Amino acid sequence: MNLPYKFISYLFFAFISLFYLPVLSQNQSTKAWQINGFKKQDAVNPILTPDGQQRFFCPILGKMVAWENKNVLNPTALIKNGKVHLLYRAQDSLGTSRIGLAISEDGIHFKKMPQPILYPEQDAFKKYEWPGGIEDPRIVQSEEGNYLITYTSYDGKTARLCFATSTDLIHWKKMGPMLTDPKYMDLWSKSGAIVVKQQGSQLIATKINGYYWMYFGDTDLFMAQSKDLIHWNVLEDAENKQRISVLQPRKGFFDSRLVEPGPYALIQKSGILLIYNSSNAANFNDSAFPKFTYSAAQALFNLNKPYQLMQRSNKPFIWPNKVYEQIGEVNEVCFVEGLVPFRSQWFLYYGTADSKIAVATSLQK
Repeated sequence: MNLPYKFISYLFFAFISLFYLPVLSQNQSTKAWQINGFKKQDAVNPILTPDGQQRFFCPILGKMVAWENKNVLNPTALIKNGKVHLLYRAQDSLGTSRIGLAISEDGIHFKKMPQPILYPEQDAFKKYEWPGGIEDPRIVQSEEGNYLITYTSYDGKTARLCFATSTDLIHWKKMGPMLTDPKYMDLWSKSGAIVVKQQGSQLIATKINGYYWMYFGDTDLFMAQSKDLIHWNVLEDAENKQRISVLQPRKGFFDSRLVEPGPYALIQKSGILLIYNSSNAANFNDSAFPKFTYSAAQALFNLNKPYQLMQRSNKPFIWPNKVYEQIGEVNEVCFVEGLVPFRSQWFLYYGTADSKIAVATSLQK
């Protein structure tokens, strides 16, 4: 029996709608909550490179050192007085890390300050910071307008999550380890991203249900909460007293080896957006990338339950495909820690091959 042409057409489009439109809708909704469209600024990248002429007197070694002659990498960023301020990690020839400051009118061309602004000293925190140094800062503002950075202190054995505060970005008060419970003091806690809201060009730490929240760790991501941004408690399972893991590596994906926080976690209408760094495992990984490739992706958490994962991207939005990202101190690395709203765009600053610093931009919606 011959069916009418219109009826056959109807059945065909009904079939397409049944099986394909849900997929398209899902893909569109996945894109809707992410910050999309980042473009690497190839004409100027890398925007920051090591400078052997930058020297300062190291209070521990007791002599002048070229504090960034080996590598510059993994910066955080914020907007102050209409300018981009980049706080970046720098390594000397011995591998000790310190934090430098560079300032830009346009977000691309930076002028470095000659001295580091945060570094190991002969103080109570030397035992956490020497000889590895102070690594990988992530900065937010408090509601009072002060600055807080989380950073990694590395004693050569354990990477602890520490923090410091400032009123001017130049003078910093070290606060020591963020996780002071003896249970966690000597664990590898590494890095932390605090939940913020955007107010113009400012990114301000904000309470949810009476607490500030922070994603931390590298391998799995865990969480901590605080009433005052100073004293932090790790979220634990009430039964087994173990840390609650809220984001994990996935076999078969680009993030099969580890996950680690990006710049901060941003409150949006759709939830809490966390840009995260990841590494590809040696096996059972994403074969599109070399093993141990560092790339970045995005995850969305529940706005009222920051520990509840809602969505997660299945592909990275930035990965190494430039020579300066693929070859360096550590090959195949794009490591994201700086993100600022500037001149109607998002400026994303990241470390490349653990050696240099680059930028990618995306229009703000």
